[in-house]
Amino acid sequence: MARGVNYILVAVLAIQIGRGAEGAEADRQGALGAVAGKPGGEAVLWAIAVGFAGLALWRLAEVAYGQAGPEGTKPTKRLISLARAIVYGVICGSVVAFVTDSGGGTSGGQQSSDEQSKGWTARVMDQTGGRWLVLLIGVGVVVAGVVAIVNAVRRRFLRHLKTGRMSEATQRLVESLGVPGRSARGVVICAVGGFLISAAVSYDAGKAKGLDDTLRETATTSAGPWPLFAIAVGLIAFGAYSIFEARFRDVQPAKAT
Repeated sequence: MARGVNYILVAVLAIQIGRGAEGAEADRQGALGAVAGKPGGEAVLWAIAVGFAGLALWRLAEVAYGQAGPEGTKPTKRLISLARAIVYGVICGSVVAFVTDSGGGTSGGQQSSDEQSKGWTARVMDQTGGRWLVLLIGVGVVVAGVVAIVNAVRRRFLRHLKTGRMSEATQRLVESLGVPGRSARGVVICAVGGFLISAAVSYDAGKAKGLDDTLRETATTSAGPWPLFAIAVGLIAFGAYSIFEARFRDVQPAKAT
């Protein structure tokens, strides 16, 4: 549910950017800032931090006991879970740092996703072979995005849900949210990877972009802000899907054979 709330907030900020709002940042920092500025925002941020901590611990449990499903104990599955646990742990840490540094009011000393992406890319490319490492990471991110889109279209996400506990109407709703939502997320992942590839090829860390700049770029095409609006709607769908996933996700570890 924390993941779903995060994506919905980012999507709302993206819509504001498309409408020409000043100062909006469509990334995690922007989302946290938007929540912090509301009554009770600090309590909500702590709840989001607890949610991402739960995600990290769940993925670590999958490393130890295996994912749900017949192939959940494979080493590759455990490694994927470990990578996700690290990502969610970092997100949890960033939320906690945001609240404690800013007192729940402003972004404090926290960097935006764009600043983090450019800084990280520059540091890596300064190392021997770093340019090629950034290129490989960019290609890997694009591949991950493509896989996410393909799996969304093929509705493979249903394999991880307890569809037997859903009514027919609920399953149709989950599919109608999951396909466009997970596809939109995959498109954003591909775009982020594409900018990493561009930064490596041109040897210019400034071309690396975080989530905020990636979404802003979609509003600069000849089609105007409409591609950004479409992606934002898709991310809202993914956020809503995530809430359903919290209810119906199959988390029973596979038994080792």
